[in-house]
Amino acid sequence: MIADIFCKRVDNYGDIGVCWRLARQLTAEHGWRVRLWLDDLPAFCRLAPHADPGADRQTVDGVDLVAWHDTMATLPTPGDIVIEAFACDPPPAFRAAMRDRRPLWLNLEYLSAEDWVAACHGLPSLQPDGLSKYFYFPGFTPATGGLPREKGLTAARQAFQRERGAQRDFLAGLGLAAPVLAQWEAGALLTTLFCYPDAPATALPAGLAAPARSPLTSLPDGLPDARRPALLLAPEGVAPSLDDCAIAPHSGVTLARIPFLSQDDYDRLLWCADLNFVRGEDSFLRAAWAARPLVWQIYVQEENAHLVKLQAWLARYNPPVPARALIEAWNRPSVPGQESDRSDVARALAAALAPAAWDAWRARATAWDAAYADQTGLADRLVAFCAKHREKG
Repeated sequence: MIADIFCKRVDNYGDIGVCWRLARQLTAEHGWRVRLWLDDLPAFCRLAPHADPGADRQTVDGVDLVAWHDTMATLPTPGDIVIEAFACDPPPAFRAAMRDRRPLWLNLEYLSAEDWVAACHGLPSLQPDGLSKYFYFPGFTPATGGLPREKGLTAARQAFQRERGAQRDFLAGLGLAAPVLAQWEAGALLTTLFCYPDAPATALPAGLAAPARSPLTSLPDGLPDARRPALLLAPEGVAPSLDDCAIAPHSGVTLARIPFLSQDDYDRLLWCADLNFVRGEDSFLRAAWAARPLVWQIYVQEENAHLVKLQAWLARYNPPVPARALIEAWNRPSVPGQESDRSDVARALAAALAPAAWDAWRARATAWDAAYADQTGLADRLVAFCAKHREKG
C-alpha cells in the first residue's frame, strides 16, 4: 500500500508531530510505503534531527519525505491512499492526477472528545471534481478513528520507568548540572513544561514550593517534606518569563533549561517526570501515555470553542476535583491588566499536589492510560477503514 500524507505547519509543531508519528507507525507496523509531504522541513528537523533540512527528497526511518513547494515542477503519481492532515489541500497538479488515479482520499481531522465527533467520523464529502473525501476523526470512543499509540509503547515505557539508572543517564544527557541531578536523586518532584506563550507559567514556582505536596520517594534522613525540592524543566525559548521570575532562594524550586528534543527523547522526558504540563495535541497524548498526571493547555480557538473541547475531555478524563481546578485555571484567560497576577494557578497547583489529591491524581492517570492501552489505535483503525472502503470502491 502506498500512501501520501500532506502536512502544512500552521504555527507550532503539533501538526507535524501527529503526521510524523502516523507515517512512522504505518511504515513500521503495517508495511505501508508512506510519502510525507512537508512544507516546513526546518521545523520538522527539530523533531527529527537526523533529517536534512535542505533535501527535496529523502528517506528517514523508512518514510519518504518530500519537501512540499507550490512551484514543484514534477510530482510523483498519487498513491493508493491520500491523507490530507487538518484540511490542507494537496497541490492542484496532484489533485488533477488524483482524478485519473482515484485514490482513497481522507481528511485527518483534529482530535476532540466532543460527542458529535462519532456522528461525523467516516462521512464522505463529494468534491466538485467528482472525487469523494472522507472525514477521519481521531477520538476516544470505538465509534471514532482512535488515538495515536504504537503497539510497543507500554512495554518500552514500563521498562524505562523501572530503570532509575537509565532515567538518570537520560537526564544527564540533557545537560542537567550535577546539583540538579542530585536533587532529582533525592526525590525531587520533577515537572516538565511545554506551553504556549500566553500560559501563566510564572505562577508555577509558587505552586511547586507549597510545603504540603506529597512525597514521591523516601527522602534522605532528616530532610523534612517542607524542604523537599521541586525541579521544573522547560525547553529553551518556552515560557521565557520564567527566566526573569524571582524564585525564592529557599523555596526548594529549581528551574532548568533543556534542549528542544526529538519525539522519542521527548517521550522519555515525559516518562521520567512526575507531572507534565503540555500543549496542543501531540504532546498532550504523549503525556497521557506516560501514565503520569498531566495539565493540558489547549490551543485557543475563536469564540472560546476550545474551552468546550477542554470540558469534553475533562468529562472523560474525570480527574480529582483539585486537578480539574488546576487544569481549568491553567486554561483560563488572564484578566486584562492583571496578567502577572495568576495566584489562582499557584493555589490550584498547591492543592492538586497535596497528599490525598496527588495520590488520587496519580491513580487516575494510571487508570486512564490502562483504559486505552488495549484498544485499537488510530493507525490500526485507519488501515481497517482504508481496506473496507477500497473493497467497496
